[in-house]
Amino acid sequence: MSRFSTLTRGRRCVASALALVLSWLGQAAIADDHAPRPDERQLPTAMHSDMSNRPTVTVGRAGCDLNGADDRALQAAVDYVAGLGGGIVEIGEGEFLMRDSLHLRSHVMVRGRKGKTILRKADGTTSALAIDGDYGEQQITVADPKGFAVGGGVAVWDDNAGGFHTTVARITGSRGNTFSIDAPLGADCMVADHAKAATVFPVVSGSHVEGAVVENLVVEGSKATNPPLNGCRGAGIYFYRGFGAVIRGCVVRGYNGDGISFQQSNDVTVADCVSEDNADLGFHPGSGSQRPVVRDNVARNNGTDGLFLCWRVRHGLFEGNRLEGNGRFGISIGHKDSDNLLRRNHVARNGQNGVFFRDETSGMAPHRNRLEDNVIEDNGRKPGTAGIRVRGEAASLVFEGNQIRDTRAGAERTQTVGIQVEPRVGPVTIEKNHIEADTDLDDRRPAVAQSPAPK
Repeated sequence: MSRFSTLTRGRRCVASALALVLSWLGQAAIADDHAPRPDERQLPTAMHSDMSNRPTVTVGRAGCDLNGADDRALQAAVDYVAGLGGGIVEIGEGEFLMRDSLHLRSHVMVRGRKGKTILRKADGTTSALAIDGDYGEQQITVADPKGFAVGGGVAVWDDNAGGFHTTVARITGSRGNTFSIDAPLGADCMVADHAKAATVFPVVSGSHVEGAVVENLVVEGSKATNPPLNGCRGAGIYFYRGFGAVIRGCVVRGYNGDGISFQQSNDVTVADCVSEDNADLGFHPGSGSQRPVVRDNVARNNGTDGLFLCWRVRHGLFEGNRLEGNGRFGISIGHKDSDNLLRRNHVARNGQNGVFFRDETSGMAPHRNRLEDNVIEDNGRKPGTAGIRVRGEAASLVFEGNQIRDTRAGAERTQTVGIQVEPRVGPVTIEKNHIEADTDLDDRRPAVAQSPAPK
């Protein structure tokens, strides 16, 4: 056989193998197109085949597989099921005192009795650090050790911490007023910069997990007896790199920080939840969380915004939510928050604009967001408030089919501008909206306004 024939036959074999691989990849791509969303998938298990029974453990105050009334019993149940590769933890009725987070694990569903399973944050305490806490160090020395205990949760920060350099950990040991912790400090915490430690933490949290589900829990944040915790590192329910997480049917109220926050967490679903009376944000997707689904929730009477899209929240769906009575904006959108769809939300009686696009330069602006079929009404404390206000250099925004109005009478009418667009904003499509402009005040404003450039 000639060398040419051998080469030709070899090439044909390679081509056939390549065609087979391409065919398989095409079938896989088609199958993936029809894959269910994270909130529709069956809970993963350790088994390779479908099984009729999955590991299930009950935990509660009495009459369960594990009995107890605090975070230790709940954590024992979660860790046991996680050790079997995943399954379900059912928490019974009653109140459970949380001296540390309930730490969620991959492929574990934690399910309470709707409206009757209550996780209450224990009273918090704060102390100044007596010695500098160094970056990477896994111990702290506090001036006053009262209230700090092994097994409890703790947060450490100083004046320079900002949103992302607060360390949240668990205390693993003690000697006098020095405590070891299970995570390295994420920044220098200097006594000269008022470094402090506090027994604050997310009541429910998941860090570096996949497929975790939390359902039908009531979280009582006890904000009157706890110092605040920044929403980038904590909340009543909090995920950090929690991929495919589902939060469903939960209530978070009275937390001294955000109600529900997830950071650097892709494909998160938040559905049928209530976040109310929290000190800061109601719902806080952020830090590059891609493809979130936030559906049929209520955020009311929170200290700042009902829904705050933090940095790089993209390709999200936000629909059917009620955002009402919050202290600042109903919805806030900003830094690189692009390609999101916000539809059929009800945004009412918030302290400032109903929907606010934050001031960002073109490279960092929230481009290609679409608002459709929302009701935006009765917002603001001062006349001149806009239902939708767009700042910065965002472009390719679409506002279609929205109802923007103020239904109040006389001096109570403060949402007197429908849509306010600043001069630096790029192309905006405004179609088929029903905008009721003010007709009662002497200082009448147009339904769609272009505001002057900021000084």
